[in-house]
Amino acid sequence: MLRNDPSHLFYQTDHPRPTLDRAEGIYMWDTEGNRFIDGSSGAMVCNIGHSNPNVLAAMRAQMEKSTFGYRLHFITEASERLAAKTASLAWPGMGRVFFVSGGSEAVESAMKLARQVALARGLASRWKVISRAPSYHGCTLGALAISGYDPLADPFRPMMQEMPKVPAPRAWLDGLDPDDPATGAHYAAELDAKIRAEGADTVLAFILEPVGGASTGALVPPKGYMEAVRQVCDRHGVLLIHDEVMSGGGRTGRFFGAQNWGAAPDILAVSKGFGAGYVPLGAMVARTDLVEEVLSKGPFMHGFTYAGNPLACAAGLAVIEEIERQDMMANAVTMGGRLKGGMTRLMDRFPFIGDVRGIGLLLALELVADRRTKEPLPPGLKAFDRLTEAAYARGLIIYPRRSRGGYAGDHVIVAPPMIVTEDQVDDILGRLTDALAAFAAEAGLPDGGTR
Repeated sequence: MLRNDPSHLFYQTDHPRPTLDRAEGIYMWDTEGNRFIDGSSGAMVCNIGHSNPNVLAAMRAQMEKSTFGYRLHFITEASERLAAKTASLAWPGMGRVFFVSGGSEAVESAMKLARQVALARGLASRWKVISRAPSYHGCTLGALAISGYDPLADPFRPMMQEMPKVPAPRAWLDGLDPDDPATGAHYAAELDAKIRAEGADTVLAFILEPVGGASTGALVPPKGYMEAVRQVCDRHGVLLIHDEVMSGGGRTGRFFGAQNWGAAPDILAVSKGFGAGYVPLGAMVARTDLVEEVLSKGPFMHGFTYAGNPLACAAGLAVIEEIERQDMMANAVTMGGRLKGGMTRLMDRFPFIGDVRGIGLLLALELVADRRTKEPLPPGLKAFDRLTEAAYARGLIIYPRRSRGGYAGDHVIVAPPMIVTEDQVDDILGRLTDALAAFAAEAGLPDGGTR
């Protein structure tokens, strides 16, 4: 395709973008020879970097055997092996795996399994899935109904079954101490109150992102929150679903993000880094006893054509093997600490950075008009977008979003692949610094480095 030919594609933005030529490691090149650092792993997907030769070899080997086998016609070795490996990485007792092609499908599958567990138990009145605001769980109508990101949901509200929400545990924004167990208990108490207000006999499940994704920008739960939420769910007979679509796959230092804390889910959804960008792949992982309850009453009434695709599963297994072989999760902790430290030091120069947060190599910085009051920058400034474009112009890809529910606030996620080195982290920090300085000059914001 020639550079000036009209495109037949359309996506969310009209920002002009070059044509991708190739990618290797943490780098991507366009057809003009310009090199970019993939500082966000795409959309927090390419956890192990691009063009890993061992993953490509595993894919070629599977392609020579078969590229498709419908799950109702055949069991495939690739899907069985990946299911066993995934179950071994999950919490004890979570021994059943249902493969899908992406995060929205994984979340939909989790909700449908939860509902069929209730029906198998004779609890048909339980159908509400409580979630958090802000949050993001996917773009299908079902997943969007439990998301707390208004711009994506508002056009489609007449088409959705609205679900109840509780506040996300944004301790920094709410002026609470994230290291105080009382803060975790406070947000868990809001869930308890919501379940009681809705009527516990109508509430099916509570879904949360163990480490916040696009809508909350690498939000780490306050101390005690994960354990307290588990207790609230148990108290009311509510199933707990972890959305590990972004936090799963190793970049927090554990394969599933919630394993950094001490409370297991009943069901989890994973995608993005699970297939690491080599193929569309995701999974729902569930407690064995829950699945057996459902299957004892009949089939699981749900499915996708590409569920358990052997090529996708072969790639997914190879991705996990590379994560383990190269000890990437340990590197994510070490390099994440170096990157977060550098991002935090940027607050000394740029007063409009209000917060730096995250864990491992899932990090974000939030922009504000006033660090003391946490007042956001004017929405019309589109700071999240302009900073991202300034970084892109300097060969650094980062991931922008609104931080206050979708119409206000600004944050960017910085989440390079888990193979990143010290020198590459320092390069990312240098380019991010230059982008912040350019944005500050353009927007008329203070920059301590220009004094």
